[in-house]
Amino acid sequence: MVTKSLSVNGKEYQILKLLGKGKGGYSYLACDGNRNVVLKQIHHEPCSYYQFGNKIQAEINDYKCLSKIGILMPVMIDIDIKKERIVKEFIAGKTAYEMILNNELPDYCIAQVKKMCGLLYPANTNIDYFPTNFVLQDGILYYIDYECNDYMDEWNFENWGIKYWSKTKEFLDYVNEHA
Repeated sequence: MVTKSLSVNGKEYQILKLLGKGKGGYSYLACDGNRNVVLKQIHHEPCSYYQFGNKIQAEINDYKCLSKIGILMPVMIDIDIKKERIVKEFIAGKTAYEMILNNELPDYCIAQVKKMCGLLYPANTNIDYFPTNFVLQDGILYYIDYECNDYMDEWNFENWGIKYWSKTKEFLDYVNEHA
C-alpha cells in the first residue's frame, strides 16, 4: 500500500483508510503521528436529492449549531477552509448501520436517538438520521456527522429516520442498492 498523506493548515496526516463517502465529502481514518482522527475532504460531486451552498462553511455552522444544542458528536479539531478539509475526533466503534446489518443493535440506541430528538426538535433542527451517521462507543451513541437542517416533520426521526433503524424494506433496499 502506498502511504498517502494530506495536510491541514500545514500539518500532515497519514491516511490509513477510507471510512466512507457521503453527500458532501470523503471521510478518512488518519493519524497525526500521535492519535487517530477523521479527516474529511469536501467534494463537489453532484447529489440529485440534496442542494448545497458553501459546504465548508455549512460544516462550521452546523458544528456550532449542534454543539450549542448539546448533541454528542466528535470534536472539530481543525479546519482548512482553503483546502476544504476538516479534522475531527475519531469515535471508535461500530456504526448503527453495521449493527443493524448484523442484528447487533442494542435496544437502548433508539432511546438515545430519541433523547437527541428531545434536544433537536425544540431547537427547530433535524439531523441526518441515517444509521451510518451514528457510532456506538462504550454504550454511548454519537452522531458523527455535523449535518443539520431546519426542522421539518417529513425528515424527523419518527417519519423518516426510523425507517432505517431496523431491517425494514427501506433499509434492505438500501443494502441491496449499495452491495
